[in-house]
Amino acid sequence: MNSRNIRRKYGQNYLKDPSVLYKMASVISPQDSQNFLEIGPGYGALTEQLNLKNVNVIGVDVDSTNIEFLKNKFKGPANFKFVRENILEYKIHGHNHRIVGNLPYNISTQIILKLLNNYEQIIDMHFLVQKEVAEKITGQVGTKNWGKLGVKISAFFDSEILFDVPPDAFDIKPKVDSSFLRFIPNEFIKMNLNIKENLFKLIDLAFTSKRKNIKNNLKDLNINWDVIDINPTKRPEELCLEEFLYLSKNVMI
Repeated sequence: MNSRNIRRKYGQNYLKDPSVLYKMASVISPQDSQNFLEIGPGYGALTEQLNLKNVNVIGVDVDSTNIEFLKNKFKGPANFKFVRENILEYKIHGHNHRIVGNLPYNISTQIILKLLNNYEQIIDMHFLVQKEVAEKITGQVGTKNWGKLGVKISAFFDSEILFDVPPDAFDIKPKVDSSFLRFIPNEFIKMNLNIKENLFKLIDLAFTSKRKNIKNNLKDLNINWDVIDINPTKRPEELCLEEFLYLSKNVMI
């Protein structure tokens, strides 16, 4: 398998546009002595921006060729450690991490959802993902983008799209636009993690069909809607986060 096919397998599209990389570094704003975890550093384009400061960087990449390249390329002023591992299996150690990365598009949502459980170790996260995924993550109630992904993530992280990135910014051009996102753990994350499993199951059921109302989608749960303070005729995209949280606390699956 040639290198291009390997990169397609791992969903790797590497940034090459210096103006985009500079803009990413500007909004991340690394400061001396901060701890960074970079997901999928590739050939180190974003890593180079972190290397302008005396920070601590752990780079996790699934490609062993990339790891060897990065070890030879970076000697400081930042302190580096490069680890060959699948980020979905990687265990974060320590606290006060700032997590960054041009995420592999084929597993970007899996990565973000996995990091929910590490909220106590995270200061913030800055990720480049497909624009369509970014719009779903930051979707608003009552819109087409307010769905399973947006509800799940908004229960734990405040997120915003900082800017968009065109295909020309990459060495292998993706067929879609991308967006750079910021995530910050919200003040209710610890409380919401106590009901995460039930919440996620309920959200998945609620969005079984967007054409049906919430009562029909949740009919197998035998909910007594007379005592639940939610309008059962609403469609799932009409329910706000607070209503999903209320349901998950009062209906066990």
